Formats: sequence, structure tokens, C-alpha cells
Amino acid sequence: MAAIKILLADDHSLVRASLKSLLADFPGIEVIAEAGNGREALELIAKYRPELVLMDISMPGLDGLEATRRIVKEHPNVRVVVLSMHATDANVLQALRAGASGYVLKSSAPRELELAIESVARGEIFLSPAISKHVVEVYLSQKADQIIPLEQLTPRQREILQLVAEGNSSKRIAQLLHASVKTIESHRTSLMERLDIHDVAGLVRYAIRNGLVSADT
Repeated sequence: MAAIKILLADDHSLVRASLKSLLADFPGIEVIAEAGNGREALELIAKYRPELVLMDISMPGLDGLEATRRIVKEHPNVRVVVLSMHATDANVLQALRAGASGYVLKSSAPRELELAIESVARGEIFLSPAISKHVVEVYLSQKADQIIPLEQLTPRQREILQLVAEGNSSKRIAQLLHASVKTIESHRTSLMERLDIHDVAGLVRYAIRNGLVSADT
């Protein structure tokens, strides 16, 4: 049987190195590429065509959740397993809603990660047992119109929110997204109105609460 081809996406080089070393001990698994952020992950997926992505959530530029949404949309055959330190309902639900097929805690035993990869590669959903069972119950019982506030934002608004929270100016964001400063300012104004937040500090707090950036950004 051919090896499961995997891309690692984490902004910490040591974490990627540790994961790569760990995965080398798993039979039938091959790491073919590494990315330091969500945008790089998308570029490498298009280039190397992995079957599965191990995705961190908090990454600069484009976070793991938004990257997952784009992967699922642009590369429907690629499955995503989120690796996170956080077991909160909000994080797990956001990952599932983004299209992730698995959610594994970074504190999990190696065998759990191996099981997650094997399960997701077979087309199944895998959640770390340590994640409370009611997370799944809440997810399944929610109506289509009961979405978490972050998901009310467009992909572009999420992207701009993260970049603003990371301290980028409108000029810098315009350069990164290949848009005019006027367009970025328009998106930013629309974002603030939608969230009813009227200062950058408020946007930063909102981004931290929703896992787009870390508190030490």
C-alpha cells in the first residue's frame, strides 16, 4: 500500500522537526512538505498534492482555521487534521465547521496521532478522546443558522482581522494582499461595523478570544 503523503503546517520549526521525527517511526506515512503558515501551506499543497495536512491553528499571516476552509474548498481530496494545545468547545467547533476531519491535542500520546492519521485517511472523523463528548453533541445539534460570531465574517475579513491584530498597518496589509490601501480601509471599516468594535485594541482582543492570534503576538 502506498504511503500516506503528509504536509506539516506549524509556525514553530522545532515543532515541525519533532513531528517529522515522530512520523518517521509510523509505517505507511511520509512527510513530503512543511509550511510555516497557512498561506504557505496552500502554496505547497498545490505544488506537492499531499493527501493529508497536520495543521496548527495559531499561525501568522493566515491562521490554520482559515487555511483549512480554503483547503477544503480548493482541494476537496485533501483532508486536514488540526493539532492544537486547546480542547475548548469553541476551538473544536470552529475546526469542524472549517472542514477539518480530525482534531488532536498536542498533549496526546504518539499512538493517538497515528490513529488519527489512519482514520482520517480512510475518510473517517477523529477527535482526541480527551475532548469532551458534548462537543460533538453540541456540533451535531446546532441548527444551520446558529453559527459562531467569527464565522459571520467573510474569508477576506478574517484575513484582515488577523493581519490588523498582528500589528500590520493598512499599507502593509495592502501590500500583502495585493490590494489598494483604500480597499483595505473599506474592508476594515466593514469589519468593525459587523463586529460592533470601534478600535484596534478591541479587534486584537476579539482575535485573541477566537484563536486567530496568540496573546503574546
